[in-house]
Amino acid sequence: MNKKKIFNDPVYGFITVPSDLVFDIINHPYFQRLRRIKQLGLTEMVYPGALHTRFHHALGAMHLMNTALQTLRGKNNEIFDNEFEASLLAILLHDVGHGPFSHALETAIFKEVHHEHLSLHLMHMLNEAFDGKLKLAIDIFQGTYTRNFFHQLVSSQLDVDRLDYLNRDSFYTGVYEGKIGADRIIKMLDVANDKLVVEEKAIYSIENFLVSRRLMYWQVYLHKTVISAENMVLRTVQRARELMQQGIDVPASPALRFFLASDLTLQDFISDQRILERFVSLDDHDVWSGIKMWAGHADKILSFLSSSILNRRLFKVIISAQPIDEEMLLGISELVQETFGIGQEDVKYLMIAGKISNNAYDAEGQTIDVLTKSGYVIDVAEASDLPNIRALSNKVEKHYVCYPKEVLH
Repeated sequence: MNKKKIFNDPVYGFITVPSDLVFDIINHPYFQRLRRIKQLGLTEMVYPGALHTRFHHALGAMHLMNTALQTLRGKNNEIFDNEFEASLLAILLHDVGHGPFSHALETAIFKEVHHEHLSLHLMHMLNEAFDGKLKLAIDIFQGTYTRNFFHQLVSSQLDVDRLDYLNRDSFYTGVYEGKIGADRIIKMLDVANDKLVVEEKAIYSIENFLVSRRLMYWQVYLHKTVISAENMVLRTVQRARELMQQGIDVPASPALRFFLASDLTLQDFISDQRILERFVSLDDHDVWSGIKMWAGHADKILSFLSSSILNRRLFKVIISAQPIDEEMLLGISELVQETFGIGQEDVKYLMIAGKISNNAYDAEGQTIDVLTKSGYVIDVAEASDLPNIRALSNKVEKHYVCYPKEVLH
């Protein structure tokens, strides 16, 4: 069978599958599941074009990894064929552990089990299935491989994951301010002292990348209507779980029912492989079919939340730079209880308060390093003559409260 396939990608054009092993991994059911998980959860409620999937993103990130590695090879950095292929596999599988609705339900279906943990466990299972051929990819993914710059390409402040999702999310949402010059940035990459660096002449492209990232966070990922929709789905699933654990019948697919009926931790996943097998049959469709059925449920909170999501009757959102006033929260809580005839203990499902934060560049974490013309490696914030990058490293926090519009009537 010819495994040198080509995907036609709307963002980059043709993406080539470079090896038989990469093709077999893409064809595996664990990876094919990503076709059924949207990249941006409920962002389509605001930007109707945001219907692309984790499958799209993984292929795009692999394509950029391929380009980056070719660039580094072209600058006389020695990259062996096994390292090349392992890097492609590491980025291809970096999101394989995402659950339904991507980040929105990460805390509703499991307790303290992040998608990175699940991705790693699925990679270990694939490694067994493929006779140990993914060992190097796992080492690169975890950052335990001796040549660190490979891991930086997978996960750092200037990794190919970010380069792809900013490009792709900007394309599908139509928010063109988020578009970055990924090609130029990749062409400017190099390695110095086993660290990924960018050449000094790319400094303005990096600045543009960081500004675009901040814009995408406030305009897309943390858009107030997206926050409302994602919190509503989160509360809907939590309500379904609470009812189910009280012994009240809540219809759900077998996979979703299993996770709603139990409080699973990371240790459970590690000790019982069958849990992970159930997880890989779970996707967005399980949650949507649940929400459709729950809209007619006897529990008024579950049915109200479900029908509101289905018909896009989203909660009102108030966002503030300061913490929301306690008196105001108390007033909203009383109105919610009065309007819906519920007790204090159930207000949490219909009044949701929290905070969001964003810093485009984490100067305290892994820095983006610039290789100067004189051969020194310095942090991009020092290399730039513009004050923007330092400003972008400041963390901005906003507080919010969402509640049904019905309480205003």
